[in-house]
Amino acid sequence: MDGLFDAQAHIWNYTFKFINTMSLKCAIDLGIPDIIHNHGKPMTIYHMAKALSINPAKSRALYRLMRVLVRSEFFVEVGISDEDESYWLTPASRLLLNHNPFCATPFCRVVGGRLMQEPWHYLSDWLTGDRHLSPFEMAHGATFWDHAERVPRLNRLFNEAMASDSSLVNHVVLRECGEAFRGYKSLVDVGGGTGEMAGAISVAFPDMACVVLDLPHVIAGSKGKDNLTYVEGDMFEAIPQADLVLLKSILHDWDDEDSIKILKKCREAIGSSSSNERGGKVMIIDMVLNNHGGGDKAMEDQLLYDLAMMTYLNGKERDEREWAAVFTSAGYSSYKITHSIGVRSLIEVYP
Repeated sequence: MDGLFDAQAHIWNYTFKFINTMSLKCAIDLGIPDIIHNHGKPMTIYHMAKALSINPAKSRALYRLMRVLVRSEFFVEVGISDEDESYWLTPASRLLLNHNPFCATPFCRVVGGRLMQEPWHYLSDWLTGDRHLSPFEMAHGATFWDHAERVPRLNRLFNEAMASDSSLVNHVVLRECGEAFRGYKSLVDVGGGTGEMAGAISVAFPDMACVVLDLPHVIAGSKGKDNLTYVEGDMFEAIPQADLVLLKSILHDWDDEDSIKILKKCREAIGSSSSNERGGKVMIIDMVLNNHGGGDKAMEDQLLYDLAMMTYLNGKERDEREWAAVFTSAGYSSYKITHSIGVRSLIEVYP
């Protein structure tokens, strides 16, 4: 019988797992990480409820929320007594602080919002149907990209999420993989959003002319400076000429057919000549499934992200064999993978 109860507990755990996501979103919406950080020391439920203007009658409910968030390792109990639990930050909740340059709250707000939750109810219908529409399109009648263009708040949150992620990636890439950029005179960041990635590269390499290519509504209001400029455009139509073409978290948004189209445009952009004696190349920052050193948690992140790309965009994460097939189909001769960016990798692709 123990095995049956273990099986039931496993089912219950995954049935209610969405509560972890919603509890985290609640903590972000209330501003709990910043409230505790600003307090300067571990904070009791009483002081937390007072700072958050929570009805005193619901202070016990706040304790119950924090109990789950402690279990999820977003907070830690400090100096516990029977009547006075105190809470402090963990590395994960520090990444949720608004002043943190790598702040992950925009990403959590996008994924945890109703817009992104609804498509999962259509996944089984999508799998058994013959329509090419993504579950997101089935749920909302338009693609994610169309929604981002029409809904300013979604566009802003998505851009903020990508910018904060780029800040974290920049920190690692420029420190550990900076040699991959050295010696090149020009770079175009395709789908570069508000320019967080290209901006950091332009500062690190002041002699490199850096261009951010993205759709008009994405880069609206963005202003270039020094060796950084913004260009409105569609990567499926044309990409500005450059020695380096950067694709950060772009190709996983698309199926193989569209990814090959994008890569062919990139190949046209780097051409057959380059200011660098090694020639031009495409630099991809994306996941390579089953190829990382992050352990079980990183593996689960990759698999969940793959399902998210499938559900929201008809995209996919790829293993090395799948990447190689896409590169060959797009006319490239070779590639090199560097594994040093969390669950993602840097892939250098050569014509």
